[in-house]
Amino acid sequence: MTMNTATPETQPFQAEVAELLHLMVHSVYSETDIFLRELISNASDACDKLHYEAIATPDLIADGASPEIRIVPDKKARTLAVVDSGIGMEKQELIDNLGTIARSGTKSFVARLAEARDGANLIGQFGVGFYAAFMVAERIVVTSRRAGSDQVWVWSSSGGSGFEIAPADEEAAKRVARGTEIVLHLKQDAEKYLEAYEIERIVRAYSDNIQFPIFLVPEEGEPRQINSASALWQRPKSELSAEDYTQAYRSIAGAFDEPAMTLHYRAEGRQSYAVLLFAPSTKPFDLFDQARKGKVKLYVRRVFIADDAELLPAYLRFIRGVIDSEDLPLNISREMLQNNPQLAQIRKAVTGRLISELENLGEKEPEAFGKIWNAFGAVIKEGIWEDFERREKLLALSRFTTTSGEKRTLKQYVEDIKPNQTDIYYLVGDSIDRLKSNPKLEAANARGVEVLLLTDPVDAFWTATPLDFGGKPLKSLSQGDVDFGLIPVAEDKAEDKKEEPAADEAMTITLVKEALGERVSDVRASQRLTSSASCLVASGEARDRALERLLAQHDKGAGQKPVLEINLKHPLVAAIAETRDAAGDLSFLLLEQAQILDGELPEDPAAFAGRLNRLVLRGLKL
Repeated sequence: MTMNTATPETQPFQAEVAELLHLMVHSVYSETDIFLRELISNASDACDKLHYEAIATPDLIADGASPEIRIVPDKKARTLAVVDSGIGMEKQELIDNLGTIARSGTKSFVARLAEARDGANLIGQFGVGFYAAFMVAERIVVTSRRAGSDQVWVWSSSGGSGFEIAPADEEAAKRVARGTEIVLHLKQDAEKYLEAYEIERIVRAYSDNIQFPIFLVPEEGEPRQINSASALWQRPKSELSAEDYTQAYRSIAGAFDEPAMTLHYRAEGRQSYAVLLFAPSTKPFDLFDQARKGKVKLYVRRVFIADDAELLPAYLRFIRGVIDSEDLPLNISREMLQNNPQLAQIRKAVTGRLISELENLGEKEPEAFGKIWNAFGAVIKEGIWEDFERREKLLALSRFTTTSGEKRTLKQYVEDIKPNQTDIYYLVGDSIDRLKSNPKLEAANARGVEVLLLTDPVDAFWTATPLDFGGKPLKSLSQGDVDFGLIPVAEDKAEDKKEEPAADEAMTITLVKEALGERVSDVRASQRLTSSASCLVASGEARDRALERLLAQHDKGAGQKPVLEINLKHPLVAAIAETRDAAGDLSFLLLEQAQILDGELPEDPAAFAGRLNRLVLRGLKL
């Protein structure tokens, strides 16, 4: 084969890549070991892809050689090479894969990386591991041949503003028969990575369970395999230690934390498959990516098939691990995965088993479960909205901050329910502190009625579904009628309570309605309030106030006008009927202060300030 000796083509990096490389080159992170783990992980993915594509095109492995990974240190040249015999890359793939970051949220990621003291975990979570090599290398040369192609390309960069790409010379073409060779020209302070013991330490810590053999090629002596390369999920649990599972988790998930929960079992019967799943203890960077894709890998008889086969519902996308089927056909395409009935049965069974495991963990190891809930509770609650079949189990699994404490379950709530209380009450808002000071809690607090305080954005959606737990419906304190009349006031609250004369209900409500007009759908006397003057709620037919605000923020159309509830025993409300000439200003003040307490701004802040000034200057004794 005659190689082209054309002048190398120079191209600029994508703007975010250039900024990322600047951070890599000029920042010092404590975990520089990450570069080797990431390069090995990329090499493993390339070998996986070759295995998968060779199912349909066996000629891609015409030589019959199984894919492998080699690490080649050269102290004299001060280079470290990571070589794989995987799928390889064509010219455009080199440009696309190494010159751009085609992912949403890139700018946000780069900003967070710039602020982070230790960016290693962010790098692993976001999948830009190749660029981590610039932490230790002053120059990187990538030579690659796509399986089945006779063209070999060389990509090179010193981590500046761009890169060069050109056809390989004859020597490089002979050296890379298939796959990719990445040669790092190491910085002087990174020479330790040329030592065999350092390379072995990193491989044992992070890549021991990579499914392809990793060979260390010393400058003298024969190459030797330095990883176990075993499908750990196929081994009996009795043979494995906690450390084995931790290393497997870090290798499979590309993570640095420890798993908060491990689920390992083999299913036999109509379907035969091995499952090894982990719940992380820290939140990954892309947890709320709009694609909501899972990260559980699908294998068929230990052959990698896909890492996006949707093996779990989207609300369990934080789970990492492997499912290895014995029954699925090896030539199953990614398009067929969505509608495969065998895979649907596996998905249903594994989801049920995983939720049961989370339930057991919550009962037996609440501290470990607490880590999972703190990191992923907002995601799990998406399932209450989406998964009708498992809604009751997910409600039981959920933990809530309430007016009675933290990490409370609905089971505990129902066990502590007050006499004559028929509902489970909740309130949705932006923050716990703001909710605790919300006037809609006053009547409930006076009677010791526990209220769920919900602050995750998803809470506004799942609570919109009619729900009950233990025979008790869930009811919002911001929607519909609420009457605590049958629940006695707590003794300590009753002693402090001073009975104020009530304003004339019919006259006061009429005056407020005339002043506010169409700004509210109704005005009524409140059963929620004991000390505050007013609050805004939704009618029984309308959406909850929190959901209305959330949809308004995303321009989802104008909602229904709220209901203004007023406390007829409050002096400000009583003053409306007593000072008719100020009734308009006082009525608007009731509306606007209710808006402010709900976290909203008055429709006309200038008019609000003017009204407030007029009332202060009048010296009204309210």
